[in-house]
Amino acid sequence: MARIFLALGAVNAFLCVGLGAFGAHGLKQKLTPDMLAVYQTGVQYHFYHALGLLAVGLILMHFPASRSIRWSGWLMLAGIVLFSLSLYVLSLTGIRGLGAITPFGGVSFLSAWALLAYGAWASK
Repeated sequence: MARIFLALGAVNAFLCVGLGAFGAHGLKQKLTPDMLAVYQTGVQYHFYHALGLLAVGLILMHFPASRSIRWSGWLMLAGIVLFSLSLYVLSLTGIRGLGAITPFGGVSFLSAWALLAYGAWASK
């Protein structure tokens, strides 16, 4: 399971670099400053949680039986999809209804970090 989260973290970090560069260079003239800020927020949180996935993978190498730490990784991935992807699509399409999805991603991120803390503390 550690290898899965290490791979997911690396792939997501790769995507963050590409998406960040695309936003900085390809979208700067196409989006309003407000929508560019929304896009950049998506990239920023995406990158934080790509690093979080790498951390989960490394921690699972020490505590491979921890269900809490595994769930933390899956919730980080869900948060990336729900939070960052919704912000990417919102900024590119202007569909405001997608903003209703974003908080679910935020709750996934919060839950992931709480479970990671619990798992690290409770694991033997």
